[in-house]
Amino acid sequence: MAVVHSVCISTRKGEKKKPVESVTLREDFGIEGDAHAGSGRQVSLLALESLMRMREKLASITPGDFAENLNVQGLNELGLAVGSRFRVGAAVELEITQIGKKCHDSGCAIMRAVGTCVMPKEGLFAKVLTGGVIRPGDELTLLPANKGA
Repeated sequence: MAVVHSVCISTRKGEKKKPVESVTLREDFGIEGDAHAGSGRQVSLLALESLMRMREKLASITPGDFAENLNVQGLNELGLAVGSRFRVGAAVELEITQIGKKCHDSGCAIMRAVGTCVMPKEGLFAKVLTGGVIRPGDELTLLPANKGA
């Protein structure tokens, strides 16, 4: 089972995101109040296990440090790929649009500190198909493949 551990936002691109109690997602827009809303990477996800693995290298790492919106325990167990659709909580539906991203030219602060970063290979990006509210503790459920897509 995959469960949201933390939800994070930032008001400006290029800065760490801060954990909040809940986030509101709007269809084909992203998370209200987040700097990446309206962009091609509406919502970013990172497995909690990836964050914890990086914490072994740099103890000060916390949720949001990779500019991820959602930290999800058990995320990798879902086997998500580009085009995968899933529900978060009771109403929100997301679709994976990208796996990984190019790190900053000079490398992010974490890469400079420990020599590696998880987002280029392990970060997932999604678009919002159905909006709603996401909170820590919400479960993720894989949806059937979209027939005819």
